[in-house]
Amino acid sequence: MSSVSSVVESSNPVKKLRVGVIYGGRSGEHEVSLASAAAVFRNLDPSRYDAVAIHIGKDGRWTLPERPPTLVSAADVIEAAKTGVQESAREAHLVAHPGRDTLMTIDRNGFPAGSSSGGESTPTVHGETSVVSGLALDVVFPVLHGPYGEDGTVQGLLELANVPYVGAGVLASSVGMDKAAAKLVFAASGLPQCDYEVVLKREWQRDEHAVLRTVVDHLGFPVFVKPANLGSSVGISKARHVAELRAAIALAAEFDRKIVIEAAVPSAREIEVAVLGNDEPEASVPGEIIPSREFYDYEAKYLDGGSREVIPAHLPDTLASEIRALAVKAFKALDCAGMARIDFLLDGDTGLLYLNEANTIPGFTTISMYSKMWAASGLPYPALIDRLIALALERHADKQQLRTSV
Repeated sequence: MSSVSSVVESSNPVKKLRVGVIYGGRSGEHEVSLASAAAVFRNLDPSRYDAVAIHIGKDGRWTLPERPPTLVSAADVIEAAKTGVQESAREAHLVAHPGRDTLMTIDRNGFPAGSSSGGESTPTVHGETSVVSGLALDVVFPVLHGPYGEDGTVQGLLELANVPYVGAGVLASSVGMDKAAAKLVFAASGLPQCDYEVVLKREWQRDEHAVLRTVVDHLGFPVFVKPANLGSSVGISKARHVAELRAAIALAAEFDRKIVIEAAVPSAREIEVAVLGNDEPEASVPGEIIPSREFYDYEAKYLDGGSREVIPAHLPDTLASEIRALAVKAFKALDCAGMARIDFLLDGDTGLLYLNEANTIPGFTTISMYSKMWAASGLPYPALIDRLIALALERHADKQQLRTSV
């Protein structure tokens, strides 16, 4: 594996980098994000990094909790959420312009009226005494899955603030999140894909029969039905006949205005590859998912614990090399940066390979496929975090050399 120049190591070894880890978010993958963030906090080297927990609630509010998440299993996070216990936290607001302070924090009713602490201002807002202060961050690590986090929205805010951040930029994030848009980019790059149809929710509501007829005529059965802008297999169904297809489209339409319907790959093997880098990305050894259910849905991924991973996947060397090359090609087609997990489907009958999708912020626990594939490739989890932070700083430094005026 070729070395990536480490901006982290070349920086002042005395000063620790302050890393803001953003997690949670307004999506159905909120709990998965908390589990990923817990693993990141657990493996950030305290001698090199000063970690700051930044939580986005399901209501979209940003806060600085008193302590980071600790549960590294999505199932455990979901179970803990049933208690309804909420810890106190300061409000946090990203400053959407370049400057010394990345975040403005507000501690409402933190001090008695008229008092102050550490030189911080204590304005009164609607009769409340609030302590307002700034917080500078050297780099941000978004550990957000799904809409309002993985889709370019948070990345756009960070671009406005001119803050280095881990992972793909606005374009790759938004296109990678939208399965329908990504398919157009992949097709333009000559990447192999299975047949598919894209249906708008409004089209479905206007004429269900016309949509069903188009899907059946073009794709037949079985098919997979997915919300275009969601991950972690949320809202995905397999349909074997018209009744199941109708129910599957209705379910997907609850999560998105755009629905992707794909022809099922016969006897499909689910092969994944982790990609790491900026302009010269590298691919890990491929891994294979053996789901506990008929396909790798949300329950099979996170709840029932019965799915298995085979890393490296049992593949001929020539096929493994082809898959890795296609993964890098898909990464570049989207103009990704930092990391992405590229997923494929291998036809068990014909041996044909199909690109399924790209995840620009894949599950990031120590037992997630992305980190396990890199561990099997010789890059353990803590070193992977170091590498991603270095890549973020490297990419940011490159962008600072660009002209912003004529």
